[in-house]
Amino acid sequence: MALLPITDALAIEEDEITLRFVRSAGPGGQNVNKVSTAVELRFDARRSPSLPDDVSVRLQRLAGSRLTAEGVVVLLAQSHRTQEANRRDALERLVELIRQAAVRPKPRRPTRPTHASKERRLEGKSHRATVKSGRGRPAHDG
Repeated sequence: MALLPITDALAIEEDEITLRFVRSAGPGGQNVNKVSTAVELRFDARRSPSLPDDVSVRLQRLAGSRLTAEGVVVLLAQSHRTQEANRRDALERLVELIRQAAVRPKPRRPTRPTHASKERRLEGKSHRATVKSGRGRPAHDG
């Protein structure tokens, strides 16, 4: 079983990836109707033993419309004229997607506005109120 390296600490086994060759809609001239050069790559993100749970969840969220209801990531590569180039392209795209999912987002730390920023905000509000109050009709002193 060959390992496909993702990051220094993460790799997936190649037998977890299913490749299927299908007819391509891309360039190829007369060859396009005879040879299946497009590659459909399938990777079960939900049940993969190689991925930690948090990476799996982030990968499923990142995959978006490329994710099936069963949690399988499906990538279609058909931009090249050869099976091998499309196969490489599909694998590179999967590796890049998993790399993005492997990055832990920094937790947001709630902050409080400073005293000076509160003062500036209130000052701005009162200035705006003064400007607006000066727009009305002049008071009649009759």
